[in-house]
Amino acid sequence: QLQLVESGGGLVQAGGSLRLSCAASARPFSPIAMGWFRQAPGKEREFVAAIQWSSSTTYYVDSMKGLFTISRDNAKTTVFLQMSSLRPEDTAVYYCAAKVAYNGHALENPRAYAYWGQGTQVTVSS
Repeated sequence: QLQLVESGGGLVQAGGSLRLSCAASARPFSPIAMGWFRQAPGKEREFVAAIQWSSSTTYYVDSMKGLFTISRDNAKTTVFLQMSSLRPEDTAVYYCAAKVAYNGHALENPRAYAYWGQGTQVTVSS
């Protein structure tokens, strides 16, 4: 059973930066793609970014392009989300997820992903 563990969340002032990490337990680890989502209180889970594992092609929600960067390490077992110029509206629980099968769902759709981490809280103060 694949396990994903996020870390790196915390409290940061507006304009600050955070780097989230998501470590996978499987060895070797070769998903189709990895994604980052977030969920604020009272809101639906929303797509943030994704990376195709074989090509390292990245995808972002338009509002986060240039502010957030998704990447992976050379050992290909950890995915990162570098977040900069954070705003209070970025406050949410951030989840990483692994897409391991072709199921017809786009990378922006949570249904594309079979495995999820427990989430890490990001709080941006004004």
